[in-house]
Amino acid sequence: MTSATALYDVPGPRARRRHLLYGLLSTLVILALAGWILYLLFDTGQFTSTKWSPFAYEGIQELLLTGLGNTLKAFAYASVLSLALGAVLATGRLSEHRVLRWLATLVVEFFRAMPVLVMIFFIFVALKVQPLPALVAGLTLYNGSVLAEVFRAGVHSVARGQGEAAYALGMRKTQVMTYVLVPQAVRAMLPAIISQLVVALKDTSLGFLITYEEFLHAGKLIASNLDYDLPFIPVVLVVSPIYIGMCMLLSWFATWVARRERRNPKTRAVDVAPAEQGTVLPGRE
Repeated sequence: MTSATALYDVPGPRARRRHLLYGLLSTLVILALAGWILYLLFDTGQFTSTKWSPFAYEGIQELLLTGLGNTLKAFAYASVLSLALGAVLATGRLSEHRVLRWLATLVVEFFRAMPVLVMIFFIFVALKVQPLPALVAGLTLYNGSVLAEVFRAGVHSVARGQGEAAYALGMRKTQVMTYVLVPQAVRAMLPAIISQLVVALKDTSLGFLITYEEFLHAGKLIASNLDYDLPFIPVVLVVSPIYIGMCMLLSWFATWVARRERRNPKTRAVDVAPAEQGTVLPGRE
């Protein structure tokens, strides 16, 4: 006899058949949509050799590789600086000093509410900063503010008794954060951190609006060149899977790190011996 919970009842035979029918219908709809898109692509000649021949040129390949390298460079700078800024702002948000806490809160709320494209344009146009520093600065301010809230929420998600027990042992607040709260919070924060880094990776494509020669900018140059018969769709079919692949690689890396943390002997649960009667103190018999 199947068991049931308060949130979900195990489906019976009729419900399983209905779910199977829904799954088959959804699969058919998705396949039909994919087939229709492929038909349109073939019907408009998007797979003709004329539109794909530019990718065989060495200059085009170098342009794409250079753009991809610039994208990864901007992402590397932005991700490291965002993590550092997020840690600093989260420390301010968790500070016991009211002035620091209010100042950090003001910075976080301001840059979280500001559109990242507006910040990039302001730094590039008003402050007359070069494209790469302007892009990295905009991404750092936005993603660092978001990560600050992720770090703060992660620390608060740790059971309150953990910190109280550490304080009872005589630890200072810095030691409690460093050795007790943060190591436990990182495991809970990791999915959200990686998700925000994926956002930063995708937002590097905004660099083409300020003439930064990143991957999307390289694709735009190829697609807008009249000598190549405007291969817009082939460029999209080349650029998009690479972006998707990089984001999936980040997600895979997060999963790998999480599994490694679970296998770490320092974080693995240990067996505790059952309580036994100890030696009776003198005068307590």
